[in-house]
Amino acid sequence: MASLTYDLTLAGLAVGSAAALTGIGLIVTYRATGVLNLAHGAIAMVCAYVLRQVVVEWGWPLPLGALVTLLVVAPGIGLALDRAVFRPLAVLGSNPAQTLVASIGVFVLLVGGAALLWGTGARADAPVLLGDDPWTQLAAVVLLAVAVGVVTRWTRFGRELRAVVDNRPLAMLGGIDADRVAAGGWAFGAFTAGLTGVLLAPYVRLDPYGMPLLVVEVIAVAVVARMRSLPVAILTALALGVAQAQLTRLHPEGWAGPLVQALGANLFVVALLVAALAVPGIGGPGRDALPLPSVAPRTPTGVWFTVGVLFLLPLGFAGTDLHTAVQVPALAIVLLSLVVVTGRGGQIALGQAAYAGLGALFTALLATDGLPELLALALAVLLVAPLGLVTGWPAIRRHGLALALVTLAVGVAVSRFVFAQPYATAGLELGRPAGFADDRRYYALELVVLAGCLVLVAALRRGRTGRALAALRDHEAGAEASGVRVSLLKLLAFVLGAALAALGGGLLGMGLRAFDPEAYDPVRGLLWFAAIVVLGADSLLSPLAAAALLVGLDAGTRGGVAAATIGVLAALTGRIPPLTSWLPGREHTPATADGGPPPTGGPAPLSTSSTGGAGGIPSPAEGRAHPHRPAPAHRTSPAPAPARLTAHDLTLTHPGGLTALSHVTLALAPGRVTALVGPNGAGKSTLFDCLAGTLRPTHGRVTLDGADITARPAHARTRLGVARSFQQLAVFPSLTVEDNVRIGAEQGHHRSPAHTEQALRLLGLAGPVRRLPAADLPTGTLRRVELARALAGRPHTLLLDEPSAGLDAAETEALARILAALAADGLTVLVVEHDPDLVAGLAHTVHTMEGGRIVS
Repeated sequence: MASLTYDLTLAGLAVGSAAALTGIGLIVTYRATGVLNLAHGAIAMVCAYVLRQVVVEWGWPLPLGALVTLLVVAPGIGLALDRAVFRPLAVLGSNPAQTLVASIGVFVLLVGGAALLWGTGARADAPVLLGDDPWTQLAAVVLLAVAVGVVTRWTRFGRELRAVVDNRPLAMLGGIDADRVAAGGWAFGAFTAGLTGVLLAPYVRLDPYGMPLLVVEVIAVAVVARMRSLPVAILTALALGVAQAQLTRLHPEGWAGPLVQALGANLFVVALLVAALAVPGIGGPGRDALPLPSVAPRTPTGVWFTVGVLFLLPLGFAGTDLHTAVQVPALAIVLLSLVVVTGRGGQIALGQAAYAGLGALFTALLATDGLPELLALALAVLLVAPLGLVTGWPAIRRHGLALALVTLAVGVAVSRFVFAQPYATAGLELGRPAGFADDRRYYALELVVLAGCLVLVAALRRGRTGRALAALRDHEAGAEASGVRVSLLKLLAFVLGAALAALGGGLLGMGLRAFDPEAYDPVRGLLWFAAIVVLGADSLLSPLAAAALLVGLDAGTRGGVAAATIGVLAALTGRIPPLTSWLPGREHTPATADGGPPPTGGPAPLSTSSTGGAGGIPSPAEGRAHPHRPAPAHRTSPAPAPARLTAHDLTLTHPGGLTALSHVTLALAPGRVTALVGPNGAGKSTLFDCLAGTLRPTHGRVTLDGADITARPAHARTRLGVARSFQQLAVFPSLTVEDNVRIGAEQGHHRSPAHTEQALRLLGLAGPVRRLPAADLPTGTLRRVELARALAGRPHTLLLDEPSAGLDAAETEALARILAALAADGLTVLVVEHDPDLVAGLAHTVHTMEGGRIVS
């Protein structure tokens, strides 16, 4: 027994050492470049193939082949990726999610290239580099980690690396060559990937798909280390390796037996899922989101007619051509799920292959039990749709890279614990519905279903829900501040996406007349995501074109051509716009902010003639409009009124002990303009966010008309009548000016189409500018759009964070007159502002903050 324990421990140390190498490489690359390199496993696979090629095929000595592979080929791949892919993205200012898409593109490109060069079959003759002694491998890992620690802590390069990690722009101003540091990080990361590949190749299946996914699974060790600590990553890797090996000793009887065996073979997958869900995610909100279309794509009717004709052409095919074409509509429906989740909702979804596979699996299981195939498919969709909550629920609080890891982990876990297990898939058969056994009839059925799905998703793009989804995608915080229930909207997107993926997956399985687990491999999910992104995630044409491209290229050429093609396009995603954006469409004539002809002057002035009438905001107190009242230089403050929104003894302490607010009490009364002033870091924005619901204080409470609303989120406070603006513009660039304002009217305190028109007129946006997309409009105009959206919801309390930023003197003066008139109509106004003239001419009460306290 002791001998078995020792032998299993040694085996676990060997696996853990390879996982530790992966963790070291990922962490160093991330710390040097800010990129979560999902292509790490693909680089490992390519290096393993290169070593086999030079040693087995060409007869080189193993030491020479290893030196060339690890010291020339692997670092060369890293330097090439830095130079050709990621450095241009850094120059363009791309965000982490864009670099993630590029790394997925590199992954897909290398997988497809390896399939083209070496075929898709597994190789069992990879050379053994360090022998079977796990202690040798462990020693190599420890030495490598020590070397990294020494270089990082006690060398000039290490100091430069730390400086670049802490603040890249500041480091560059200090004379540090950040590009050289990033190149060094890429070269070292690729070296560790290559070392991982050549060490693992003799013991695992060496093929273009198996090894990259295996290395992706052990990303868990880097996530547990929060992409920072090498010792934590190494210890986690070794512990998981040993635990996984020891689990093979357990052989329970009954239903638990296959489950324990699956757990013993895939403990790193479980760790990845747990780490992605439980460990505070890397990345975060803000700019950590997918690149957004500036204008919603408009597809000409002629293009749709051409696409329809092309999709009808296979009805005239016969034999293998028609059988191959049967896959296209089903795959298009699966890819349409990504249009919903990614294109409309702006969420990174790397696990759609899992839902497609579950749709096919449940269809097969239900049909095997005797249900008609179409009924089985419908029930399968209903069963899989709620499972979208598995990825939708974490998406409520996670963004960008963290959400990508969750969706990837879900996809890998479903593949390993369901699709790859005999207890779930053994003996399954999947036929076609009665009357549709013929390929031509079945293809016609798929076209009908695809058309229905396109109509459904097109409807989702319009109306109130469509605008809310676009707002969520464009600016999540702005959407929530407009009253959009962001959490429910994300869940809707993921549930509907899971249903569409299950529907397409079931149709794909019936088209192939079999449940094929490899058709729903997690690598397929990465390929599908990359294809939709490069073609245009928010275009209904993208899933159709991507499905035809993926099926057609691989069917008409060697396997791997489609992956290589999509990989090249995805790797260049920061420099090549989505392909569907090149389609001819309606052109917008250049116009100024007032919607006139090409620039001959400034934007339209604010409407200052009246706050009442057809374009005014009626008084909340009296229900009628008041004439405009300009703000005089010296005026008498209005009579005191009971406070509506009040902060009681607010204290907010950030993790780490930094106190941003300390015992702050503030009362905001109707008809009064209250201003907060103070130096940067005084706590003004923190107090503002606590009042708006973006932050929750550590102690104290916020009340509205005496009711405690401290726990109410931002969207709920908006619906209670507390509206806000942002210091950094929070507009939705893919929507028109009118639709931006309409969201406020639809989601706000009071909802009426007339309120949109009133807000547009009040802020001088009722002209032709209302029909222009918000993208690329002047900053001053966008400030008015944001304020109009806030007013369209008929709030009783208005919180403004530096509303004059980006406005010229005339616009600022007009804004002050409108705010004074709104306050005179009974609106409660809080302004955080650095413009002393605006504060002096507008505010009835001015509070000064310093050090998280109100000092006057």
